[in-house]
Amino acid sequence: MPLLILVADDDLGIRVAVKDYLEIHGYAAITAQNGEDAFSLVKTYRPHLLVSDIKMPYKDGYTLVKELRQLPEFRLLPVVFLTECDTTAERIQGYQVGCDVYLPKPFEMEELKAVIRNLLERSQIIQSEWRFSQEQSSTQKNLQQQQEAAKISIQAEMELFDLTRRESEVLDLLTMGLSNGEIGQRLHLSPRTIEKYVSSLLRKTDTSNRAELVRFALDHHLVS
Repeated sequence: MPLLILVADDDLGIRVAVKDYLEIHGYAAITAQNGEDAFSLVKTYRPHLLVSDIKMPYKDGYTLVKELRQLPEFRLLPVVFLTECDTTAERIQGYQVGCDVYLPKPFEMEELKAVIRNLLERSQIIQSEWRFSQEQSSTQKNLQQQQEAAKISIQAEMELFDLTRRESEVLDLLTMGLSNGEIGQRLHLSPRTIEKYVSSLLRKTDTSNRAELVRFALDHHLVS
């Protein structure tokens, strides 16, 4: 689907000429003869770029762009001012309200095409990066939610089987295949003390040996 450009100008000749030129070069184009119509068309059709005159009836270009920039969905809409207003003060005002490029009339169609192409390419890059950032943020948020849910689930299972924090630590290391001595080194406890914790775990889970205990812990989500 071709990218859509809105051309707003009270001069019929310019509207038609720019629209035809853009369509010849692969864009879709719609037109507005004043700022009020342009504002309505932007909200309805959500064009990819706006080419606008400044001196228009009902709503001039400055007001049009200023009001569009106040709407979150159009803050990044590329805007080209195509106008006879070419004093330094007028250009400054154009940039202050939010235009991206200021082309004075008379203008060359080739330059306008180059400006439009550059702005659209930059806009698409920005939007792609924004979508990627949003997807990454959403993925990270989902992962955090899953991790929190897993922690809550493990905590609930621990409470159900009346496991202490230390028993839970021992159980977690048991599932890693560590011996009593290795667990003791990790937790700074003696092997005999670890054996007491293992015995308590066997009793609370109604299992007969370490293999059964590890399987029980995994099946009941007692370890992360």
